[in-house]
Order: sequence, then C-alpha cells, then structure tokens
Amino acid sequence: MSKPKVAFICVHNSCRSQIAEALGRHLAAEAFESYSAGTELKTLINQDAVRLMKELYGIDMEKNQRPKLIGELPPVDIVVTMGCGVACPFLPSKRREDWGLEDPSGKSDDEYIAVIKRIEERIRRLAESLKD
Repeated sequence: MSKPKVAFICVHNSCRSQIAEALGRHLAAEAFESYSAGTELKTLINQDAVRLMKELYGIDMEKNQRPKLIGELPPVDIVVTMGCGVACPFLPSKRREDWGLEDPSGKSDDEYIAVIKRIEERIRRLAESLKD
C-alpha cells in the first residue's frame, strides 16, 4: 500500500509550510510523503527558517526544497494549512487540518523555535494517527 501524500499549504510557501515539509521528510517518511506549496511565490525559503533548521536538525531545506505553487503538487490525501485564515488556498483532499500557527517571519529566534517545535509535535502526531 502506498503512503498517503500530505501537502503543507500556506500562502507564500516560504516559512511554516517549508518547515513542515522538511520535518515531515525527516521525522515521518515512513508514515507519509511530504510536500508544500502556496498560491503566491517568494523567491527564497525564509532564511531564518533555513538557518534554524540547519542548527536544530541538520536539515538544509535549500538543498531539496524551493517555494512552489499548489499547481505543482501531485494529487494529495491530506491537506494541512498552517494558519493563514481566509487567505489559505484550497486543495482537494480526503482529510484537511488547520494547524493555526503564527508566522514567525521577522520575529526573534525564540519565536521561530517555538513554531518549529510546534510543527515537530504536530508532524509526530499526524504520523502516529496514520499508523492507527
């Protein structure tokens, strides 16, 4: 049986959704395939997120990831929106969750780390729920 495909979606696909894709690949690859995308593109992944993910997990997000539009995604089973409210893009799926995470862009490292740790916790919980 193939693993479910999970898309982490946010408007710009530059910070929270990129972190979720990276942590999904790093922590839950046995449970699901991770993707991320948005409806508007930034030219780069958020550089504070890139730096902190390298420091915390040894993950170089720029090596295998880039900002992308939702039209580039394969059909997915689960859509996780990051908390962009009414601006969150719609993508067809069998299951949908909103994680309601604040965007740490432009804030302190401590605020980034708090969001990253919340994403890690949710990734672990999502992987566990898919095993049941």
